[in-house]
Amino acid sequence: MDVDVSGEFLHGECEDTDSGIERSRVSVEEDAWEEYGCILWDLAASKTHAELMVENLILEVLLANLFACKSECVTEISIGIIGNLACHEVPMKHVISTKGLIEIIVNKLFMDDPLCLCETCRLLTVGLQSGESVAWAEVLQSEHILCQILWIAENTLNLQLLEKSIGLILAILESQQKVVDALLPPMMELGLANILISLLSFEISKLMTQRIPERYSILDLILRAIEALSVMDEHSQEICSSTELFQLICDLVKFQDKVEVGNCCVTASVLIANMLSDVADYASKISHDFNLLGGLLDTFPFASDDVEARNALWNVIARILVRIRETEMSPSSLYHYVSVLVRKLDLIEDELFNQQVESGHDQESLFSSGSAANARNTSLRRIISILNQWTATRQNTENNGNAEVPVSETDVKRLLDCCHKFSE
Repeated sequence: MDVDVSGEFLHGECEDTDSGIERSRVSVEEDAWEEYGCILWDLAASKTHAELMVENLILEVLLANLFACKSECVTEISIGIIGNLACHEVPMKHVISTKGLIEIIVNKLFMDDPLCLCETCRLLTVGLQSGESVAWAEVLQSEHILCQILWIAENTLNLQLLEKSIGLILAILESQQKVVDALLPPMMELGLANILISLLSFEISKLMTQRIPERYSILDLILRAIEALSVMDEHSQEICSSTELFQLICDLVKFQDKVEVGNCCVTASVLIANMLSDVADYASKISHDFNLLGGLLDTFPFASDDVEARNALWNVIARILVRIRETEMSPSSLYHYVSVLVRKLDLIEDELFNQQVESGHDQESLFSSGSAANARNTSLRRIISILNQWTATRQNTENNGNAEVPVSETDVKRLLDCCHKFSE
């Protein structure tokens, strides 16, 4: 495209390269690059346009710019265009086959500009999620590059860059096995687990005090990355043995205002289930935490479309309830558990009815599978036992003044009937 830029300096009449006029020329050229580059950036999101662009050698042009240009704005736009091109299969193959291109893109991780770093992390994430992930992993496996990725995630104060860098780490963890085998061991040696736990601690502290919506997606990505590590045989122990992590995710599940962080609480609940499977001692530590029990029940609505997550929730609830000794418990303690269960009556009913509907439509659903049904039925039987014990001792509890807020006898009966109906 012809760029209409007015000014005599564009026609060779100015020879003073150190003058403000020369700097103005550079500025005007950058403005033009930005304007038309952003148009190409948007067009690259279309598969048809993207394929036309690579056929017309745009990757060669962008490679030359990345080599020679010192402008952070031009670099950001160039990487952004490549990032959109890489979202399509054919252009991605061109990206991989363009000699030196992915190497120079990886080297942009060492820039100081957060916008360039954001686009670089986004492009690398797209690459690792594509069918060409092995080729991208090969240029990332150098220790100093992996160290830089972790350094960015651990130290950046830019929320967008923090989200993109953690997204890149998650893409590595969720990539094909060959990529994980190549990149994860050195990242673990560089302290990936501790970095993720530290980031989680910071985000939860922010959640408890400031409620910044822009940070919720970051919290979700961190939890997903930790959850992914918790199910990897060779690396799960380092995650699951962290008492700090276990306390953090329990605190998150107990967080009362779940509306905006419901997905995070679901992931945290799955992570609790994974950690309980690896470290049995955790179960005894949470068996007396009725606030955690309430938090787990509050999480069911946010897991309505995730059968595996609901199964994990029942698993954790069962592990808590089987350790409650209601016949040996003081009336006051028993009251706390019963009041939690009765307050969550509607949630329990909805969850059980939803699973019944799903099992009616899908005979292979987890509702009828052994492990899921066992955890659910164990929970329901334990609730029945606790409520029966409460009914037997209710008069004494009321006489002792422990029931500050009376538990509805009607609700207790309703919950008992519900548990009987759905337990086998």
